[in-house]
Amino acid sequence: MRITHIAIWTNNLENLKNFYLKYFNGKSNQKYKNIKKGFESYFISFDDGAKLELMNRFDISEEKNEVNKEYVGICHFAISVGSRGMVKELTEVLKKNGYLVIGEPRITGDGFYESLVLDPDKNRIEITE
Repeated sequence: MRITHIAIWTNNLENLKNFYLKYFNGKSNQKYKNIKKGFESYFISFDDGAKLELMNRFDISEEKNEVNKEYVGICHFAISVGSRGMVKELTEVLKKNGYLVIGEPRITGDGFYESLVLDPDKNRIEITE
């Protein structure tokens, strides 16, 4: 078995789509629209077959996340960029472009090399080698 995609509600569909295309080399399908339900979405595909489904619907409320607080639901997802050097480089690019880095690149207690950043909607992304 494998996970095919992770779905994320957003109130700024285009902004979130552009973030994953620009920084993580995602590729987007055409926007899906269901006018009757007020629903729009994109699937962002990555080279290894994983996908993100970015979704917007008029009746989904916006709840502000506190940066260092955990919530029931998705805690984070990890994106592998191929090397420790790329983890450092991408983390610095995101920081310079105003995205919040809440975990600098490091070796974790269980041996992974990763950083932790927030996307425009404050979803946690582990950037791994």
